[in-house]
Amino acid sequence: MVQRRIFLAAAAVGAGAGWWPTGHAEDQKTMGPASESLEQALGRIESAVGGRLGVAVLDTQTGRQAAHRGDERFPLCSTFKLLLAAQVLHRVDQGQERLDRRVTYRRADLVEYSPATASHADAGGMTVGQLCEAAVTLSDNTAANLLLASQGGPLALTAWLRTLGDGHTRLDRGEPELNDVPPGEVRDTTTPWAMVRTVQAIALGPALTEAGREQVRAWLVGNRTGDKRLRAGMPAGWRIGEKTGTGPRGTSNDAGLFWPPGRGPVMVSCYLTGSPASAERRDAAIAEVGALAARWVLKAS
Repeated sequence: MVQRRIFLAAAAVGAGAGWWPTGHAEDQKTMGPASESLEQALGRIESAVGGRLGVAVLDTQTGRQAAHRGDERFPLCSTFKLLLAAQVLHRVDQGQERLDRRVTYRRADLVEYSPATASHADAGGMTVGQLCEAAVTLSDNTAANLLLASQGGPLALTAWLRTLGDGHTRLDRGEPELNDVPPGEVRDTTTPWAMVRTVQAIALGPALTEAGREQVRAWLVGNRTGDKRLRAGMPAGWRIGEKTGTGPRGTSNDAGLFWPPGRGPVMVSCYLTGSPASAERRDAAIAEVGALAARWVLKAS
């Protein structure tokens, strides 16, 4: 049964914004009526936290899917870093890049929030693989910029995404400028459905070789920035891999996949922007999305 920690997020967003299959009376009392659909529950979370909430969920085992504002554009913020790391792995698959290639850089190249790269500036640098790990698991901004520069820049990443059938996601700038996405802006944006389908192609195939898929999944599972978001809503013992993103104008994101025990993975993306709530309350809202996604899967099991 889903552990009690899953339900804490609902209290944090201040609503019975939940959903649970029949037969769990105590949980229904806490989380909302069992008759409430996932889409309705997501709408409740959006109303509680403010702004726009975009979510897409795809069960790869059954083909079931659900979304709220799934085709609307949202700021990518640092969720682009998982796409960038996948592009690097694709180039490795093609013999165009090596994860052990060393990249050197100067202290002048550092930008804000560079927890891994700062100590290697004006020194021995880091390997491409280390930069990918830093970008995905720590959200290191300088690591992402160095990788972008060595892989052809934002336009090259966007072009590669187009080869995967993603006609929506686009990267136009580097860090930290890409995080500044005013309402109505299309630069540096994605849609929840585009991210779900692209991450599916990256993490499960056919965008990468099996070695590449295993590596990107390992980086996502090893992420250290998402403990208060989708991960916080997962039942104890469930495996999850995800990449967070945070920006101005009340923007908090998380996207990836999770593995319920004994069944195929589930893709999920969550994008929140324009929220007047605190960062902590936005985290709690995303945690509740994770809890809802887990319950949505359990209902079908």
